[in-house]
Amino acid sequence: MVNYERFVLENGLVVLVHEDKSTPMAVMNILYDVGARDEDESMTGFAHLFEHLMFEGSKNIPNYDGPLQKAGGSNNAFTSNDITNYYLTVPAQNIETGFWLESDRMLELAFLQEKLDVQKKVVIEEYKQRYLNQPYGDAWLLIRPLVYKKHPYLWPTIGKEIKHIEDASLEDVRNFFFTHYAPNNANLVVAGNVTVDQIKELAQKWFGGIPKRTVPQRNLPKEPAQTEERRMVVEREVPADMVTLSFHMPERNHPDYPVYDLITDILSTGKTSRLYQKLIKEKQIFTEVGAYVMGSLDTGLIVVSGNLDKKFTMQDGEKAIWEVLEELKIGGVEDKELEKIKNKMETQEKFSLMNILNIAMKLSYNELLGDANKINTEMDSYRTVTKEKIQEIAQQVFTKDKCSVLEYYAKKK
Repeated sequence: MVNYERFVLENGLVVLVHEDKSTPMAVMNILYDVGARDEDESMTGFAHLFEHLMFEGSKNIPNYDGPLQKAGGSNNAFTSNDITNYYLTVPAQNIETGFWLESDRMLELAFLQEKLDVQKKVVIEEYKQRYLNQPYGDAWLLIRPLVYKKHPYLWPTIGKEIKHIEDASLEDVRNFFFTHYAPNNANLVVAGNVTVDQIKELAQKWFGGIPKRTVPQRNLPKEPAQTEERRMVVEREVPADMVTLSFHMPERNHPDYPVYDLITDILSTGKTSRLYQKLIKEKQIFTEVGAYVMGSLDTGLIVVSGNLDKKFTMQDGEKAIWEVLEELKIGGVEDKELEKIKNKMETQEKFSLMNILNIAMKLSYNELLGDANKINTEMDSYRTVTKEKIQEIAQQVFTKDKCSVLEYYAKKK
């Protein structure tokens, strides 16, 4: 059981506190309710670019990392299509340093052209290295517009194209900040060797004076239901052919989300999983293969993907994946197999909650989902999933007319 206390400042900032006296450390996690889905289609990559800019100094503090390092702290951040998340770890007695740094960033960044130019170069280089020059790096640049036609999930967090980042102006960046970076569009979680009263005082002192901002109501286009198979064929300089099958699934808050999550665990968690046993160990068609859910806040994806052994064709691989999926649809899952997967998931969850940073992140994300206490109750929704429900959802989702296939060929030498 993760205990926490929640309060809200007058400016709308939601604060959650988890006390843990067994550690000398404290963590801060600030989640901003903005991601790549909130970008204009002609100006993508901003949420991620902004994550970089947040470390380039704020209105009153020209250097973020220096003071934190002097206080014995470390930090990082990540952006997704749904959120932007910043976190830091520091000795508990120095937690106020974190409040000082994070509140000034929320108040206002140091909007300087030279700093923007530096980070644009960094992000463009990241785009090239991770997405263009790395084997299979461009896969999601291809898959997203294949599976999404209306919803802004059709571009990745890094952006649709480098030109969007190159063209980002200081005014564009300033507008993005004051549109989305606001106390009433964020939540703050503090976990570790702190007290609720201490955090209430620090939150009011450092964040209380930041003005509430007008955050536009999100009104994203709904993704229409897919009614026919989609297919894309590409050829790249990669070691082996790869095939990826993507299927739409409900949003993260949907009651059936745990069912989809368990299905992918049945298919690919560990060496006893179905995909591993059938396609790697027995038939040796794939050198690696896996299934996973995207966990998106809006309509998400369940994905099956694998790299083929050179002795087999793309058609062999795709056919073999469908055989495993059909087996789940027709034969379902045994009680023992489902129980094993649930137990493994529960063990992993308990283990992750031994870390205060994981606790802070989970509280923060569940707060965004609408109920921070899901950190304590979500496993219940996994425990109650039946084998009949697994089979029913598998039959609904794994159909050819709902499938988008990426055939990713290695160039012949």
